[in-house]
Amino acid sequence: MENFTPLSALLGGALIGLSATILLLFNGRMAGISGIMNGLFNAPKDERIWRLTFLCGLIIGAFIFQTISPDFFFPRQGYPLWLIAIGGFLVGVGTRLGNGCTSGHGICGIASLSRRSIFATLTFMGTGMATVYIARHLL
Repeated sequence: MENFTPLSALLGGALIGLSATILLLFNGRMAGISGIMNGLFNAPKDERIWRLTFLCGLIIGAFIFQTISPDFFFPRQGYPLWLIAIGGFLVGVGTRLGNGCTSGHGICGIASLSRRSIFATLTFMGTGMATVYIARHLL
């Protein structure tokens, strides 16, 4: 949290909201990343193009930001690969169990007043807070 600034948080949130709005307006789709990714592999061919474009935009945007501001984010290092793989797998399982990811539920679902998304987001947040507390204070 050393690099947190309200301005960067506001700008990032506005860009996420703008991209979700544009996708909904022009494509009629919610910007849930797990659904977009899942559809990339089993959607009809004409659906794959916008999905791939959206996902590439995420990667390119992150690359551009890192290039412009290389000192903004330093990933933690020194974790064993097996632990990272297990963590990634568990995130995938949780996304599947929750019928979506934090972007789909937290941004688009809450904006559409979905009860399921509100409950899912509260669950994500509560679990995240409990995990941080356990990792930092109990272990």
